[in-house]
Amino acid sequence: MSESNVPLSRQGEGSGVRLRFAPSPTGYLHVGGARTALFNWLYARRVGGAFLLRIEDTDKARSSDEHTQVILDGLTWLGLDWDEDVVFQGARVERHRDVADQLLAAGHAYAEEGAVRLRMPQGEIAWDDTVHGPISFQGVDVKDWIILRSDRTPTYNFSVVVDDIDMKVTQVMRGDDHISNTPKQIAVYRALGVPLPAFGHVPMIHGMDGKKLSKRHGATAVGDYQQLGILPAAMRNFLALLGWSPGGDRELFYDIKEMTEAFTLEGIQRKAAIFDTKKLEWMNGQHLTQLAPAELLPIITPILTSQGFDPAAYDGERILRAIQVVRERSRTTLEVARQVAVRLGSGAIENDPKAAEAIAKDPAAFKTATESAARRLAGVPEDKWEPTQLEAELRALAESFGIPAGKVFQPIRIALTGGTVSEPVHDLIWAVGKTETLSRLKAATG
Repeated sequence: MSESNVPLSRQGEGSGVRLRFAPSPTGYLHVGGARTALFNWLYARRVGGAFLLRIEDTDKARSSDEHTQVILDGLTWLGLDWDEDVVFQGARVERHRDVADQLLAAGHAYAEEGAVRLRMPQGEIAWDDTVHGPISFQGVDVKDWIILRSDRTPTYNFSVVVDDIDMKVTQVMRGDDHISNTPKQIAVYRALGVPLPAFGHVPMIHGMDGKKLSKRHGATAVGDYQQLGILPAAMRNFLALLGWSPGGDRELFYDIKEMTEAFTLEGIQRKAAIFDTKKLEWMNGQHLTQLAPAELLPIITPILTSQGFDPAAYDGERILRAIQVVRERSRTTLEVARQVAVRLGSGAIENDPKAAEAIAKDPAAFKTATESAARRLAGVPEDKWEPTQLEAELRALAESFGIPAGKVFQPIRIALTGGTVSEPVHDLIWAVGKTETLSRLKAATG
C-alpha cells in the first residue's frame, strides 16, 4: 500500500512514463474498465514505462474487499501485471485534507458552510488530448466546486489529482466520459503549481444497438466471460480492438508481445467502439485452434468436473484425441468440454431434433448404414484405428453399396453424437474409440 502522506516535494523525482488504472471497488470489473486498463498497460509496456494500480475505495458504503479482489483477479486473468504496490485511495484521506488546507491557506480555495471550494480560473483551460487533439473550456463556465466536503471527506476530482501527483503519473488515459472532469482537475494542478500529465480520452463502448454498453446487452463483467468459456488471450485481443486499430486488416494477436509492439496512441480511434459478442466468440475460436490439446486439457478439466464428468476415469491419450478433433469447430472452452464429454461418455445418445428428423425420413437406410458400418469397423484392428484407415474403410463401404459416402457418414455421425454436425466422421470415430463406437452403432439400430 502507498504511504498516505507523500509530500508534494517528491513530485518530479525519477524519470520515465507512468500510467495508472484507478477503478472503484463498487462493482465488478466492467469490460470498459478492463479495456482502459489494457490500453494503459500496453502503452506503458511499449515505451518501457510503469503501469500502476490504484483502488479508489473512498465510497465506503459501496466499496468492498470482495469487489477489490474481483478487480485484481480480473486483471491477473487478462495477464495485466502492475509494477508497484497497489495504492488504496481510502488510506490517503488525511493527505487529501492536508492538500486542501494548503490550497485554502494559499487563497486558491475558500471555506463555505464548512466545505472547501476551489476558485476556478476565469481564462481558458485547454489541453492537447492524445486521442481527440486540442480541447478547450472556459473557466468562467465551470463554477467553483467543492474539493473537501463539510465532513472533511475529499471529492473525486480533487483526490484523483492529489493521488496522480503523488504517484508521479505522467500520462492519464481514461474513458472520454471523463472529458468534462478534466478542466476541474487541470485547475487543481495549476493551483498546486504542478506540471500537467498528458491527458487522453478513449472512446466509449456501445452495444450492437449503438447505445452505451450495459447489462441489457448481456454480460458486461470480465468475470462473466471467463465463466462463459472465453480464453484470456482472446478477451485481451478483443478488448484491444475496441477503439484501437493496429492498421491494415489485422485482427488476431496470439502473442501479447506482438500486440504491445503494435500498440500506439495514434491508433486509438475517436468514435465509439461496438461490442459484438459474436465477434468475440469467433475470435475465441481462432485462439482455441492455436492451443495444443495438452494446453487445453487443464482448462477444460474443471469444466468437465463441474458437469459431473470425471476425466480421471479415462485414458489421457483418449481425452487429448477428443480435444484435438473438437477444438476446430468450437467457439468457447465450454463447447470444447461439452463435445469432449459426448465423445468420451458412455450410455444412450440423445438425438437432437434435426437428427431425429433425419432418421425419421428413412429409418431403413439409417439402420442399414449403421449396422453395415458396425460390421466393417469391427474388423479394423486396434493398431489400424486411425483417421486415414477409418476413412478408407467407410468410403469402401459406401462404394460397395453404390451410394455417396455422405449416406454412410451422416448416420454414423448421428449414432455417435446425436447430432448432424461434427468434425469429419473418421476423426470422430478415432476419438470415440473402437469399443465405444461399436457400442453406439449397435444401440442406434436397436
